[in-house]
Amino acid sequence: MSGSLNIRQRSEKEEETRLSPYAAKSKDAKREGLEEECPIRTKFQRDRDRILHSKPFRRLKHKTQVYIAPSGDHYRTRMTHSLEVSQICRTIGRGLQLNEDLIEAIALGHDVGHTPFGHVGEEALRRIIGHFEHNEQSIRILKVLAKDGLGLNLTDCVLDGILNHTGEGIPKTLEGQIVKTGDRIAYLCHDYDDALRAGLLTESDLPLNVKGMLGVKPSDMITTMVVDMIDASTGENQIKQSVEINAAMNEFRQFMFARVYTSLNLREEREKGQYIVQALFNYYRQNFSKLPQNFLVWAGGDKTTAVVDYISGLTDNYAIDLFQSLFIPRK
Repeated sequence: MSGSLNIRQRSEKEEETRLSPYAAKSKDAKREGLEEECPIRTKFQRDRDRILHSKPFRRLKHKTQVYIAPSGDHYRTRMTHSLEVSQICRTIGRGLQLNEDLIEAIALGHDVGHTPFGHVGEEALRRIIGHFEHNEQSIRILKVLAKDGLGLNLTDCVLDGILNHTGEGIPKTLEGQIVKTGDRIAYLCHDYDDALRAGLLTESDLPLNVKGMLGVKPSDMITTMVVDMIDASTGENQIKQSVEINAAMNEFRQFMFARVYTSLNLREEREKGQYIVQALFNYYRQNFSKLPQNFLVWAGGDKTTAVVDYISGLTDNYAIDLFQSLFIPRK
């Protein structure tokens, strides 16, 4: 390609002319570790591919979204959730002429730090060690644990978006801000859809204001909130929602917490999941030699961190099988 732009350079030039002035540009992204640039892919495209082909991402297919080890094939998992977040957020990003490659990388990687059994596993580890947040664990996995302890050497924009997709922090890029809100849009709508399928809810159960502002069908709800974000954020240097839609979404979220996420119908399975995480932690903390020893190396010799890294990376099914092998007598 002597004397001409390679494909990556051409894509970088296209970003300058095609994207909004507020969009993150891939050529400006930085990595902690220096490496030779790809002749074909931009930095954000390369980050997306690294996440997509990683073991932590593949494990998401067997990690709980809401329903622990569901009996049906049609309930969401952490992997399908991440894919739906990516689709929703890329649609918003395209409407605002922002960087879809950065959005996709953040969306695909944002939940790789989730424990088995979803938030109940996260809560179990938090009670044991005092502090555990899945977004922080996502960063640890992507920077340290992935690729057999080498990490993926992702760009600063991708790591920032993943770290701040939840909690009080605000992502530095508009693309990261889209994922922060788009993640909520995705899980509210698809968890509501799964709750309808499971018989936990009916459309008539929704609060009147939610039905009036967002609709009653998940696809209509997504469309309403996506269009609202594009309309409210066009020409702005931050991602916004209208006051009315934001209020309806918050009411929808409160409703979902009360009727689904903390419902009595799911409590028994949630408690079982928490018990398994607690039992596995206690076992490996007391029988540290049974833990794969590369985790101790990756944890810099800290035994608690090594156990947390190992347990938080387990899938639901693997954690259940491991619990049975350690604590249940063979027939």
